[in-house]
Amino acid sequence: MNLERDRAQFNEDLLRFLQAAPSPFHCVAAMAERLEGQGFARLEEGEEWRLAPGARHYVVRNGSSLVAFVVGRRAPAEGGLRLVGAHTDSPCLVVKPNPELVRHGYLQLAVEVYGGALLNPWFDRDLSLAGRVVWRAANGSLAQQLVDFRRPVAVIPSLAIHLDRSANENRSINPQNDILPVLGLARDAPWDLRTLLAEEFRIPGPILDWELYCYDTQPPAVVGLRGEFIAAARLDNQLSCYAGLAALLEADGEHSCILVCNDHEEVGSTSWCGAQGPFLGDVLRRLLPDEQTRQRALARSLLVSTDNAHGRHPNFPDRHDDGHAPRLNGGPVIKVNARQRYATNALTAALFRDFAARAGVPVQLFASRNDMPCGSTIGPLTAAELGVATLDVGVPTFAMHSARELAGTADAHTLKEVLARFFNNPSAPVVQ
Repeated sequence: MNLERDRAQFNEDLLRFLQAAPSPFHCVAAMAERLEGQGFARLEEGEEWRLAPGARHYVVRNGSSLVAFVVGRRAPAEGGLRLVGAHTDSPCLVVKPNPELVRHGYLQLAVEVYGGALLNPWFDRDLSLAGRVVWRAANGSLAQQLVDFRRPVAVIPSLAIHLDRSANENRSINPQNDILPVLGLARDAPWDLRTLLAEEFRIPGPILDWELYCYDTQPPAVVGLRGEFIAAARLDNQLSCYAGLAALLEADGEHSCILVCNDHEEVGSTSWCGAQGPFLGDVLRRLLPDEQTRQRALARSLLVSTDNAHGRHPNFPDRHDDGHAPRLNGGPVIKVNARQRYATNALTAALFRDFAARAGVPVQLFASRNDMPCGSTIGPLTAAELGVATLDVGVPTFAMHSARELAGTADAHTLKEVLARFFNNPSAPVVQ
């Protein structure tokens, strides 16, 4: 297939994926749909697993984290495991348990900041709500359901410049008072979110609880004079989830290949479905029950942790180290940090360079300035949990943690190409 046509089709489906995934729960559901369409069978953690060479499966925990894998024909103790990791969550505003507010004649929603969100871009956007609700069925059992209003139901209006003359010079945001979404005008009867959810989504039993996320309803788009960029919410890190998923679907089945997409990375990963929890380890113990076999396999394995990197912003070029300043559409970025905020070392970086060279893909580097701390990823956490060689990579991005981020139209596709080459590499990825 023509490269430009292949890339355009890849990006079109990436945009559809992003549009379908306004919450981590919807992200996992969208991945599960694509996996099942390609012959992957779902496994349940509470049931017995029978795994044969060539089998393709996935398992979900909490509805927001997913591990998908191909059982390779070659023994993992000889060929190793090829692992790709990403995360399903993004910084945003989360609805609190008792959210109903009526203030000065307006209905408002109490929200909490999730992760290191850039708050200014949340103002004056057409917001909707999505997530999951848990309700009680007539037989007394608990049921859960994904919900998405899809239409704009709220907005956080900015304060007019006439009432805050210094807004453009020195504006600060109080997350308790300044970012409460407005849903409408107050009526005589009190409003109740449970009732609203039950009516909107025809939920037949009493709603007990929810996890609801605010999101911008502006759809993802290709932008730029020549279509150079993708503008969308949640590029960090659903773009990596999609690239890893697309690469796994191209795995030839010779080697055991695993995609893990964890929730809660943006808040530290310490949860039963987060990267610092036992989810991936639990799956590996069932995939390779024998301890010695599993350790032999991990010694020959590599984890590629994929999470977006900071592209050099043309308006703020001094925020980057000159020798480590990635450019959008310049290829995937190897992320390096001496303090182990990223898990990359010389060997794992060299391996990724080799996969990229075989795929005909250029590679860039990111290391933060010495006077600016960097973030972290699931890479160091997963490496420490499993004892597996790891590196951190990602596509260069602008406006990370904003309500709308920007990436290059070439980069997600080239990342997928390298990951597919990694999954299908004929030799064990780690040289002893």
